[in-house]
Amino acid sequence: MSPRGAAARQAAKAQDRGWAWMVLLDAVLLQGLTLGFPSCIGVFFTDLQHEFQASNSETSWFPSIMVAVLHAGGPICSILVKQFGCRFVVMLGGVLSGVGMVSSSFCKSISQLYLTAGLITGLGSCFSFQAGLTVLGYYFVRWQTLANAIASTGVSLGFTLWPLLSQYLLDEMGWRNTFLIFGGILLNCCVCGAIMRPVELASGSPLQSLKPAEEPGRREEEAQLSNGTSPHPELQQQTRKTACFQMLQQYLAFDIFCQNKGYQIYTIGVTWMMMGFALPHIYLVPYAIQNGVDERKAALLISVIGLINIFIRPLTGLLSGHSAFTGRRIYLFSLAALLCGLSNFICVISAEFSMLIVYCVILSIAISGIGALTFQVLMDVVEMDRFSSALGLFTILESITLLIGPPLTGLLVDITRDFHYVFYNSSFFLISAALFMALSFCALEKKAKLKEASKVPLGNASEPQSESQSPPAVVYVTSI
Repeated sequence: MSPRGAAARQAAKAQDRGWAWMVLLDAVLLQGLTLGFPSCIGVFFTDLQHEFQASNSETSWFPSIMVAVLHAGGPICSILVKQFGCRFVVMLGGVLSGVGMVSSSFCKSISQLYLTAGLITGLGSCFSFQAGLTVLGYYFVRWQTLANAIASTGVSLGFTLWPLLSQYLLDEMGWRNTFLIFGGILLNCCVCGAIMRPVELASGSPLQSLKPAEEPGRREEEAQLSNGTSPHPELQQQTRKTACFQMLQQYLAFDIFCQNKGYQIYTIGVTWMMMGFALPHIYLVPYAIQNGVDERKAALLISVIGLINIFIRPLTGLLSGHSAFTGRRIYLFSLAALLCGLSNFICVISAEFSMLIVYCVILSIAISGIGALTFQVLMDVVEMDRFSSALGLFTILESITLLIGPPLTGLLVDITRDFHYVFYNSSFFLISAALFMALSFCALEKKAKLKEASKVPLGNASEPQSESQSPPAVVYVTSI
């Protein structure tokens, strides 16, 4: 057997078995430490307002920056992964997250929190989360849908444990000492990174040692320099422009966005949806406290969302992995977004603790569908070898709306003194995004079917279709 064939066989053995499941457990912990962490910020919302005499809008910038940077750092993470490997990037993210939260415990103003907890911790969480998600896509093929769903339960664990731990530490030690302890907890991302072994690809080259593509024109310039001649200035400028364009295309997937209608619709829909998605997570606790709910019970609301997520997300992954939903997961995702938007009206009707528990249960079921399917649908609409770059553009665009959504809503609450607008805004963006994605993909499928039908020869048009012939599984993955 050739060396390349032996490497391919070895790579196949590493997938869906053995150490892959240890990496999956690692991914669960990583997502709990990173994506689950912002869920506890609402617990500190009132204390930070009193400490720094800040408005709702000013205080909400802090979690907004953290979540936005967590998503927007995708392209930087992709570059680092290709250059240094997933193990290094995850550990680097752990260091940044820990340093950010330790620094936050010494902040003297709310604006300093924007830099430490918002930017530094958010960027560190981004590196750890996205590098862990990327390596998971190479370890699992057959069980990829289930693996993504199980990994996303880490977010549910984070949603359950972070608020409870935060409220306990806040009562015992205050928010500064709590942030200091959080810095130590987030350093455990470094341990998670150490567990990740280099992945041997079928080509025989480890994923951890993959390097960026060689810059266009570099060989020509080196040849000219070796001959004692300097490249022409216009050629140098053209080379730099070409290299810059190819790097943007490699890490931000503008070519996929322009050519692949499925990716285009999904990215726009999720970006619009994120304007309202994060609002309940940030404002639910202060909303409950304002309406007379005890602080401990208010923190419990977020934990209820996370606890239900632990059980619902794997079921969602198993359901969406069924062959009946192949190519149709986008409709499950849209249904989950629609339910998430409709559930917000419960908070408008009543702010009693029992009604808020009902709201959290329904919201948790909807969030389970969104969380389990977000990246799986993205893997459906783009090829795996372009997933990292497609994820980069996807996360940058959604981070913009994640950044501006909560502060704008906070400003509206400051003006009107009415927290109901939080849930009105959230419902509007979620429901409209769900309808846009579902109707657009339905139209896209019909267009693809008409295109396929037009290619059938006239002589075979009257022949009945074979019963064994099945419709195309995913009609929106290809570029149109």
